[in-house]
Amino acid sequence: MEILGTTLRVCVEDLESSVTFYEQLTGSKAMRFERGGVAVAAVGCFLLMSGPEHELEVLRKVSATIAVHDVDEAHAVLMSAGAKVVAGPVATPAGRNLIALHPDGSIFEYVDRQVTTGS
Repeated sequence: MEILGTTLRVCVEDLESSVTFYEQLTGSKAMRFERGGVAVAAVGCFLLMSGPEHELEVLRKVSATIAVHDVDEAHAVLMSAGAKVVAGPVATPAGRNLIALHPDGSIFEYVDRQVTTGS
């Protein structure tokens, strides 16, 4: 499994002022979406998240988001290496993802850009 890149996850209180800062820092424009009551802005290698504390509490447990070519391949490699997939693979607005618990206790999200269409 080739890792294509990593996105740093940052929970913020004020998404608008944070987006302004990170856009200036990276020179990139934010891509925004909402998921499960959490407002999200992807800016460069940063994923900014703001929302209800009970939602953010869960999101803070995920150390980083790792981009891969194919989540199904990542699933197979993770399982054979001793990780436990705790969620997914599932379709998201930006592709597919899964959440994995590594044997050392770290939790990572794995994503691909293979967007599936509904029936």
